[in-house]
Amino acid sequence: MLAASAVVHRHVASASLRRVLVAVSPHAPSQQPQDFQRHRHHHHDAGSSCSTVAFGPRWGQEANLVGAAGFYRSSVFLQRSSATEQRRTMAALVKPRLVAVEEARRFMVDCLVKSHTPLSHAQQQADLLVEADYRGHFSHGMNRLEMYINDLHKNACNGAAVPTVLNETPATAWVDGNNGLGAVVGNFCMDLAIKKAKEVGVGWVCAKRSNHYGIAGHYTLHAMKQGCIGMSMTNTSPLASPTRSKDAALGTNPISVGAPAENGDGFVLDMATTAVAVGKIEIQRRKGEPVPHGWAQDPEGHPTTDANVAFDTGCLMPLGGTELTSGYKGYGLAAMVEVFCGIMAGSNYSTKVRKWTHAGADTEADLGQCFVAINPACFAPGFEGRMSDLNSILRNMPRTDESKPVLVAGDPERIHIKKVDEEGGLGYHENQIKTCTQLSERLGVKPIAFV
Repeated sequence: MLAASAVVHRHVASASLRRVLVAVSPHAPSQQPQDFQRHRHHHHDAGSSCSTVAFGPRWGQEANLVGAAGFYRSSVFLQRSSATEQRRTMAALVKPRLVAVEEARRFMVDCLVKSHTPLSHAQQQADLLVEADYRGHFSHGMNRLEMYINDLHKNACNGAAVPTVLNETPATAWVDGNNGLGAVVGNFCMDLAIKKAKEVGVGWVCAKRSNHYGIAGHYTLHAMKQGCIGMSMTNTSPLASPTRSKDAALGTNPISVGAPAENGDGFVLDMATTAVAVGKIEIQRRKGEPVPHGWAQDPEGHPTTDANVAFDTGCLMPLGGTELTSGYKGYGLAAMVEVFCGIMAGSNYSTKVRKWTHAGADTEADLGQCFVAINPACFAPGFEGRMSDLNSILRNMPRTDESKPVLVAGDPERIHIKKVDEEGGLGYHENQIKTCTQLSERLGVKPIAFV
C-alpha cells in the first residue's frame, strides 16, 4: 500500500480518530459507523483494487469501524487534511442531480444555435455529445460543449460549413471539411463511406480541415446500423509523448471498430491510443481527485498522479505506459492513426496541430480523419451469426472473479445506457452543472432542468 503523510494505527485512541471522521462526515458520531459503511466504494488505481470511502483515495486507503460504544479500529492513510480536501469530501458525498437525455440534448442544441450554428448542424453536434454521455463517456459529452462554443465565437470553427469532395473513386474519397463542426464532417464522410461499401464492398474516406469529432464510436455505430463494419480514426492536438520522450508529439489518436451481430448485439471498440483520453484527466480535475499512475507525465517525463500537474503538462502516456510495460505499442498505434489521418488527408499532423483549450483556439485545427465502411456480405456468408458466437464465447469464459462478468467491447457502454434508462437521466457532476449554468447565462438560453 502506498506511503502516506500520516498513519493512524490500530492503537490510536478512538477520540482522535473520531475527530478525523467528523471532519469529513455531516453525521453525528453516533451515526457514523452505519453511514461510513454506506458510502464505501472501490477505487482502482494502477491495476490494483483497494477499498476506500466515498471521500476518495487521498483521504483514506482503508478504514474499519467497529464497536457499538463508538470505538473505531482502523488503518487510515492520510495525505492531506486541508480545507480544500474537506470541500472535495462533501462534494463527493452529494448524489449527482439527474438530467433527462432529451433535456441535455435540448440544452446543447440551444447553446450551439446561439453560437452561429444552423439548427441541423447544431442537432448533429448535440446528438454526438449526448450519445457520449449516454454511453458513459462523460469526458466527450457535455464536458466538451464549452470548448466548441468558444471555438465558434472565436471563428476558429465554422458552424455553418458544409464538407466538399475533392477527389473520388468508386471506393474512396478525399474530403475537405471546410473547417466545419466535427460531427457534420464525420457524418458526411461516414455516410459517403457506407454508400460506397454498399456499391463496391468497401468505402474509404479521408478528410482534412475538420475539427474535434467527439467519440470515434459514434461513426462506427452508424455504419453498424447499416449492416456494415465501421472504422473511424482521427488525429488530435499533440498530447502524448513518444516512448523515451518527455514532450508531446502525437494526439490521443483514437480508433474505433464496430461490427454488427445478431439481435442488436455487436462489437464496438472505441479507444484512445494513449493510456486514457485527455478528457479523463479533465474529469478527475473537475472532481478534485488524483489520476492513476501511468496515465500522464510531469514536465520531466516521470509518471504523475496529480490531475492538475497532468493537465497543465499536457503530456499523456501512450497506451501501455512506460517502455517497460510496452508503451511503445501504444506509441506505434498512435503513429499509425496519424498515417491514415493527417498524412493521408493532407491535414495538419503531429506537432503541426494547434493546441486546444477550454478557452477555445485562435487558429483553425485542420484535423485529419479517416472513415471506413466494409460490407460483410461481400465475404463469407453468416457474418453476424459468427460475430454473435464470438461474443458468446468471450462472455462465457471462466471468470477470475464471479462478481465480475467477462465483457466484450461495447458491453460497458450498453451497461451504462441501461443504468441511465433505469435511473431516468444522466448524472452530471456538480461542477459540470455550474459550467452549464454559466453557459446559459452567457448565451441567454434556458438553463438545464433536472428530473
